[in-house]
Order: sequence, then C-alpha cells, then structure tokens
Amino acid sequence: MTNPPLPKPRLRDLGIILGEFHPGPLNAITDIPGVLVGQCTLIQDTPAVVRTGVTAIYARTDIHRDNAYAAYHSFNGIGEMTGIPFLEETGLLTSPILLTNTYQFGLAHEALTRYGAQKQGGFIDKLSIVAETYDGWLNDIQSFPLTEEHVVAALESASSGPVAEGNTGGGTGMICYEFVGESYRFRQRM
Repeated sequence: MTNPPLPKPRLRDLGIILGEFHPGPLNAITDIPGVLVGQCTLIQDTPAVVRTGVTAIYARTDIHRDNAYAAYHSFNGIGEMTGIPFLEETGLLTSPILLTNTYQFGLAHEALTRYGAQKQGGFIDKLSIVAETYDGWLNDIQSFPLTEEHVVAALESASSGPVAEGNTGGGTGMICYEFVGESYRFRQRM
C-alpha cells in the first residue's frame, strides 16, 4: 500500500469554471452529509507491475441499518456490477459501494459481505454493490494483487473529508484518451 498521490490543481484553481452551479466546500461527493469515501491504492513494480486498488463509497454513514434509495444506469453496457437484480427489485442500497479492477471484483464482493457479517451484523437478506474498472493497460491484471485486507483498508479508511483524486483507489490504473474512456477504445478495436 502506498500513500495517496500529492494533490494537483483542479480546473477551478486554474480559473476554469465548468457549469453554472457552485461546488460545495470540498468540491467532492463528501460535501453531501453522511457520504464517506475510503481508498486503498497498490502501486508496485515487482514481482509484477501493479497499478490498482479499491474505493469504498458509503451513501450514508450507517448504510447497513439506514438504507438509501438507489438506482443505476449502464453507461456503455460492458461494465460488470454485482447486486443489480436486488437493486432493481428493492430500489435500496444496503451496503457501501466498492470499485475495483475487473478481475477482482468477485474477491471484493466476498470481502465486503464477510466484513458486513463480522462488523455490522451481516447482510443476510441484502446484496452488496461492487463495480469493476478495467485497469489492464497499466496493471498486470492477471497477477491478482488485491487481497481481502486491501478491501477492508478501503472500507475502514472511509471518511467525510477531502477525497484523494487521480490515480488512487479503484481508479488507480484507469486511462482515458482525449476524454474518451478505455471501454470506447476497446470497442473500436473489435
């Protein structure tokens, strides 16, 4: 595990204003009361090149007991996400949301469920939401570097303060070309 990268200037810091609304004090999702974000980042060069991690998002401080209404939208139709049938059926978010790499979102789902069972009394009749991000260009995705401890670190580091940005957490190995996401590039090659 490494420390988050140093903050870089945001567009607003450079005098570039997008949209018509003013941001909250942190200009982050954590400006919403009760929202918490935690991240665990893995960057290493041996024995494999690793650029991956986990991001945990709590929609409410006690999401396990105080569920939130939720829905989802499929942006490009090729991302994987656990718990969608439960979300469609109930309209409820009942656990933190995790973001992690494509090959290890199953591990993250199991770790989140185990964490809930041990720390929060379990998700016996509820399903967790874990979404994947493809980081296979910058990360040796086949090295499977994430462990349950990394998921727990992201969950337990969640706070309402500033959110680290850039190559951190579940987005560590993500890349974009000219503001177009990797999944679009992948479809162009097919």
